[in-house]
Amino acid sequence: MTIVRLGYVAMSMELKNASPSKTMTFTQFQKYRDREAAIYKLEQIALANLENTLRILKHNRFSEIHFYRLSSRLIPLANHEELPDWNYMIPSVKDKLQVIGEFTKKHNMRIDFHADHFVILNSSKPEVFNNSLKTLEMHYSILKEMQIDPTHRCVLHIGGNYKDTEKSLERFVETWNDVPNPIQKMIILENDDTSFTFDDTLYLCEKLGVPLVFDFHHHLVHHRNNNWEDNWNRVVATWDDSPLPIKMHISSPKSETAFRHHSDYVDVDMFFRFLNVIKGTVPQIDCMIEAKKKDEALFYLMDVIGKREDVEIIDGSSFYLK
Repeated sequence: MTIVRLGYVAMSMELKNASPSKTMTFTQFQKYRDREAAIYKLEQIALANLENTLRILKHNRFSEIHFYRLSSRLIPLANHEELPDWNYMIPSVKDKLQVIGEFTKKHNMRIDFHADHFVILNSSKPEVFNNSLKTLEMHYSILKEMQIDPTHRCVLHIGGNYKDTEKSLERFVETWNDVPNPIQKMIILENDDTSFTFDDTLYLCEKLGVPLVFDFHHHLVHHRNNNWEDNWNRVVATWDDSPLPIKMHISSPKSETAFRHHSDYVDVDMFFRFLNVIKGTVPQIDCMIEAKKKDEALFYLMDVIGKREDVEIIDGSSFYLK
């Protein structure tokens, strides 16, 4: 039997005043006459984000949720080009990161990141590549301060297509050589809904030795070959050397006319079309829910799944496929 674990992204709909993504724009930063006061405000926002992250993780523990995506905006303006001298890893931030890391390890939780859309490693512009690398290094530093093994903890899209898929894929291969090895090991690649299909992503993952995160919804939106099932075993093989179970993304279209957009909840029939194909091919798969209702969508999905006869419920977010 295959174990399925569900997770969700960043925000909790149940917890109040618990955003882990509070921010300050650089325009707001510039309005402070006292630069030290502005830096202090940034640090307080970062600490609030980390405290709320810990609150969410405790909520997850209570709800038996073992898989969670950290906000990619925990520390606002980190690595901003206008703040090159700001060391955001102050002692209080390090202490809070250590507490978060200890909590996740104690309770055997899987946590990871998804880099923002502006992280583009295959850009032909050196400044875009360098800024992307700085952002990835920030994610790496956060995981290291948590004392979490960064291996395969950061999902990344391939980047820009620039109206030439083949050249854009090869540019990714070329720039990959300029990515430090520890950052390379942190990255896992996902097929997207506009530029790079499942087949494109699988080609790159196999070429570079990077695990593939299959996004089923993205594949339905954007594909050349509809039969993803034919290559599923190749996807599984990209995870052979990973210390983590294979993962995928699940979401549902908002509507037929807004098919690309995520719905509030996950269509259970759509989800099980995927699960019934991969059942038995892996001992465990971690499924990240990318729905607007976040943890509420997870709870609703588990409630619906619990009424099915082809599953055996393990806990609040996990079940066996019979």
